[in-house]
Amino acid sequence: MGANVSLRRRMAELELSQVELAHRVNKHIAVVTGRYGTCSERTVRDWLTGKTSWPHVRQRAALEAVFDCTAEELGFVPRGAPRPASPPEEDVRRRTFITSGTAAAAASAFPIPAPNRQTTLGAADLLRLRSGLETLDALDDHQGGHAALERAALAGADQVLIAQRNGSASERVRRRLFGVAADYTAVAAWSCIDARELDRAQQHLDACMRLAGLAQDSTAQFRAWNSIAMLAHQQGRHPDAVAAAHAAQATSVTRRDPMFASLAYARAAIGYSNQSDRPAALRSLGLANDSLGRARPELRPSWFAFYGPAELHALTAVVRDRLGDSDQAEGSSHQALAMLPPQFRRNRALATGRLALAQLHQGDLELSTSTAASIFDLMASGSIPGRMRTLLGDFHRDLLTLSSNAPAAREWGDRYRTEWSRK
Repeated sequence: MGANVSLRRRMAELELSQVELAHRVNKHIAVVTGRYGTCSERTVRDWLTGKTSWPHVRQRAALEAVFDCTAEELGFVPRGAPRPASPPEEDVRRRTFITSGTAAAAASAFPIPAPNRQTTLGAADLLRLRSGLETLDALDDHQGGHAALERAALAGADQVLIAQRNGSASERVRRRLFGVAADYTAVAAWSCIDARELDRAQQHLDACMRLAGLAQDSTAQFRAWNSIAMLAHQQGRHPDAVAAAHAAQATSVTRRDPMFASLAYARAAIGYSNQSDRPAALRSLGLANDSLGRARPELRPSWFAFYGPAELHALTAVVRDRLGDSDQAEGSSHQALAMLPPQFRRNRALATGRLALAQLHQGDLELSTSTAASIFDLMASGSIPGRMRTLLGDFHRDLLTLSSNAPAAREWGDRYRTEWSRK
């Protein structure tokens, strides 16, 4: 067999080294089976040289999930089949999905494979059914919540549940199927929270919590409680937000992984700050920082990739500003922006909005309006999610309260109205 040119080209497109590809394959296998895979750099080298022309079923399914295409499109040939004379045409579905200017077109291009006949479901099917989640998470990081993302996530959940109903499976696989459906439903719920479609968010979260319970999946339960805390915050039910954060703290995943515990403490800190409970808010922030300091690099789901030191700085800015510590909020916002990875465009825009508010609350009109206006440039290639619109609305209201006649305020007002009419 000759070298696998298709696989090498696709690795180059994603800038994946052999070690990184092996890790991603093992990560997908671990999500499904609970055990980290055995793929190594040598395994990948055998694929690239053609020494292995048809990988093991679990590795094959994981490869398809990583690259969002079939094993044949990756240049692999089933045993007994002739090798194609030329590599298949380049598949650009994942890039199209993330970069398309039309979210609806991207959603319609997103395939979520599922068995359509009576079959026995196993690890490979779980990998295939999970394969769309990372793409959805990437779209959310880039653009934020919107209707097409919600629809695509619900379609994914439906496909998983159809497979679960129509196929036979072991009890363990069936629980994992419920967990995958919970993850897709959580994406839909989060999309509605970010878009401030609060009633639909509540409906999705109710379904997500039920599915997470059926899955007996503490990570999915944590994700639901985290979103419930954010929804309660948006609805102004601050005691409920604190209670949801405490429920997230009580899930077993927080005992296994301090990174999850850190996020739960940070979410509680925001709830306490909204109730003007300064000691409790600062105590929770301290616990969030302590937990983050104890966390170690390890396998975590793709949706959790947003959380780390940068996001904790961003959440600290929220807490500090609401406690009246605007100077410290400004410092935390600068730290968040300095550390945020480039793919988190929506989170960068939100952190920029928090920076503008902190500057405004210190009385710096010109600097704060310039900072706030940069959000429109950051989000120029897409619509502004509802949560970000609310943040900009808060800034606009506070600016008018402070000074509606200053030149900086008038200039901001013109830009604000112009951008609003476009979005």
